[in-house]
Amino acid sequence: MVVLNKIYTRTGDAGQTALGDGTRVSKTSARVAAYGTVDELNATLGMARLHATGDMAEALARIQNDLFDLGADLCRPDMERDAEAEYTPLRILPAQVDRLESEIDAMNADLEPLRSFILPGGSALSAHLHLCRTVARRAERQTVALAALEGINESALRYLNRVSDWLFVAGRIANDSGRADVLWVPGLTR
Repeated sequence: MVVLNKIYTRTGDAGQTALGDGTRVSKTSARVAAYGTVDELNATLGMARLHATGDMAEALARIQNDLFDLGADLCRPDMERDAEAEYTPLRILPAQVDRLESEIDAMNADLEPLRSFILPGGSALSAHLHLCRTVARRAERQTVALAALEGINESALRYLNRVSDWLFVAGRIANDSGRADVLWVPGLTR
């Protein structure tokens, strides 16, 4: 259980922060950038949820919870030492990636195939979901950069790749199942 009774600690005042294993690193480290952007993605999803109802709102809530798991995964380096941890570290599981894929397939089943790229917009929810998608792609790029330097859980990277796909398809669903998509018109203003 998490207990937060004091919000400021002053331990980061010199530009360092603690990882999940207690290691202190610079706040500019690749690991902190990766999980920090996952946190930003979670915040943008919270904004999107303000416009969502029903199944979409429930799915976004599940993803937000997964993103906290993902942040916990990324903030704890050295997976080889997980067995030595005082508690079992949270790691993204392949089943979480599989769930996203199943949901993408279900949402995409009734959509007409795209014949153009989509401009972010249409409904407020769709516009927010497209913003979330771009933040997810940035989090993915930063996690790839981290993986080039240190070991990470491969399922974490797969999850980020899949969640951006999920957000794209969800954006189409939020636009009246694609009927209100705003399509790119190449060379429109030439």
